[in-house]
Formats: sequence, structure tokens, C-alpha cells
Amino acid sequence: MSRARDLGNLAGSATGLATDAELSSAIAGIDLTNVQRIVPVDSNISVPGAPTSVSGTGGNAQATVSFVAPTDNGGSTILSYTVISSPGNIKKSGTSSPITVTGLTNGTAYTFTVKAHSIAGSSVASTASGSVTPNENFSVDYLVVAGGGGGGFNWGGGGGAGGLRCTVTATGGGGALESALSLAASTNYTVTVGAGGAGGPYSGGSGTNAANGSDSVFSTITSTGGGRAGSGANASFASASGGSGGGGGRGTTTTGSSGTTNQGFAGGNADTNGNHAAGGGGAGAAGNNNQGNNASGNGGAGVAVSITGSSVTYAGGGGGGGYDSNQYAGSGGSGGGGAGAAGINVSGTAATVNTGGGGGGASGAPTNASGGSGGSGVVILRYPDTRTITIGAGLTGTESSASGGYKRATLTAGTGNVSFA
Repeated sequence: MSRARDLGNLAGSATGLATDAELSSAIAGIDLTNVQRIVPVDSNISVPGAPTSVSGTGGNAQATVSFVAPTDNGGSTILSYTVISSPGNIKKSGTSSPITVTGLTNGTAYTFTVKAHSIAGSSVASTASGSVTPNENFSVDYLVVAGGGGGGFNWGGGGGAGGLRCTVTATGGGGALESALSLAASTNYTVTVGAGGAGGPYSGGSGTNAANGSDSVFSTITSTGGGRAGSGANASFASASGGSGGGGGRGTTTTGSSGTTNQGFAGGNADTNGNHAAGGGGAGAAGNNNQGNNASGNGGAGVAVSITGSSVTYAGGGGGGGYDSNQYAGSGGSGGGGAGAAGINVSGTAATVNTGGGGGGASGAPTNASGGSGGSGVVILRYPDTRTITIGAGLTGTESSASGGYKRATLTAGTGNVSFA
């Protein structure tokens, strides 16, 4: 048979050969861990170097192992990598990082090494990863309330409540109930409990803006601090947006600030002729413009939540301050909102701690009266009673006894990490 005819027959039979992609996929499924060499020994090709920087992240009965490819491939393309567990000697191959190793035992600590494979054979094993412990994920419900905004001075508006986000009963701003987080054991999750904003100070005929509340955080969930209230019949101390808007002041800006979507409502508006201060927005309702003749606005209502096993209301807006004994102050919204001050030269009432309520506005004609401070926020977590929480340094909190299939952790101050076992 002639060579031309041989080549023609070969070309005709090559139609069914696998593509490069199909070959790569097939090679990745082959355990090449113990292959020594599949090229002649006198070839210039050598085995690749070992992969480096091996690390792993645990999941449910599995771990995802990442690594850096060797800088020395031995003169030939690396075809695949194999991850090997210890204990168990469980192997999983793939063509690149990361590679997920399945079939692990939850609660068991593993380390992993990685080998690189080419046609010249397998590399030596990499340096082992740090310890990785697979764990089954579990659901954690949360209530995250930010710090409330401070009340204004000189017939000031009420401070806005801190933003409220929750997975149980109801959430803030009239939004849809949020979804629980799926978390893993032996993993750190950040918590910050937001502080309440200071009330607008006033002394000797001059004053300063009230302060917004601070954000509260749990893992990926952030609630926005409540907005400060406006101040002063003849001063330009405007309200500011927040988790729930601060009440409208009685200065240059009379309009209440807006709330944050799905966290809280806007503050009320002061009337343009300067007869009433407005209430701060709450997580459950907007602040009131006024409550009738010669009366400043009430703070907006908060939201009732039963994450602890009983119903508790959080994040009420602060009430607007009255001008004098004939101008009535607004009450704080349900959920810890501070009341506005009545009479002459009276400071606004501070909101209740760990509710995220807004501070009450000061009364009018002041010399040294200031707005009330906003209430600090709170973070409450509910999780299966088979789990135990560790509250890290920098946080103040407690864990409840098991009840109804759950435990609850209530975190009342600070910033730090929590983890579960």
C-alpha cells in the first residue's frame, strides 16, 4: 500500500477523534497521582514543580481547596491537579484551582495537599493546607436595629429612629420580611451595635446640629442609623436622612428627611409659620407634622417583633418639642422614642437604650436646653438550640437558654465577631 493511500485512509478515519475540550475533561477525571512518566526517559521534559499556597474553606461535608499553579511546569503543559485529604486519603482531580473535595465528614478537621500532573508524571505533593473542618450550614434569624438620631434644640423636631431589618414577625419601612441567613459553624461573623446620636446642644444663645445614629451590622446585614432632627425657629439646622428620617426642624428647612427603603419612614414636616415642630420617623410609621392646634408632632410608631419569644416594639421616632407652656410637645413613638419637652427651657427626653428610638426635641425659648439623645441599637440572633454562640472581644451580649427549639443571643453594645459551634 502506498504512503499516499495510507495517509488518505488515516485522514478518513480521523473524523471521530475527540476534541481538545473533550480530552481535557477526560484527563481531569483520571487519577494521575501515581503515574510516573508517559514519555521517553531521554526526553527533555520533566515533572512539574509542586503547587503552592494551598488553603481550604469548609462546607457541608465538603471543602473547597484553592492553590497557586507551580511556576515550573517541567517544559510541558500541566494536564490536571489532584487534591488529597488527610485523614481519609480522599482524592479529587480538576484542571485548575479551586477544586471541591466531597465525601468528607462534618466536624472532622482535615488538611489538604495538591499534586500537579503532566505527560512527564506527577509532582511531589505540596505543603499541606491549614486545618479545615466541614460543617453543615444552619439558619439564623436576625433583628438588626441601628442607633436612633438625636432630637433638635430650641423647639426642635424629634430624632428619627434607627433602621430596622428583621426576619421574624415584621421588618421596618413596611417592607417584605427578610430571609434568614445560612451560616456555618466555626466561622467568624461581624457584629456592630450602633450608638444613638447626640441631641442638638444649645447654650448661651448658640447651638449645634444633633447627630445621626450609627449603623448596626450583622454579617451581610446593615441597618442605617436614624436621621438627626432639625432645630430652631430661626436657625438653619436641617434634619438629615437616616434609617428613619429625623423630624422637620423649625429653621430654614421645615421638611422632614426621608427614611431608608425597607428600614423606616420619613420624619414629619414643620409648618412654615413656625407653630409646630415635627415628630421623627419610626420604623413602623412616619413622624407626625402636628397633633392639632398649638401641639407639635408625635414620633412615628416602631415595629413589634417576637424574635425573643415575646412581642417587643423597637425603633419609635422622637416627639417634637413644644414652644412654651401653651404649646404642647409631641410624644415619642412606641418603641423607645423620646418625648418632646414641654414648657420653657426644658431638654428633650432621651430615647430608650437598645431600642433604636429617636431622641425628643427640646422646648422653645431656651437658654441651655438640648435635644434628647437617640437610643442605642441592638442585634438579636435566633438559631437552633443544638448550637452555641461564642461572643467575641469588644461585644457585650448574652445567650438565652433553649426554648421552643431555639436559643437567642442579644448583643447590646460594641463591635466584634461571633461564631457558632
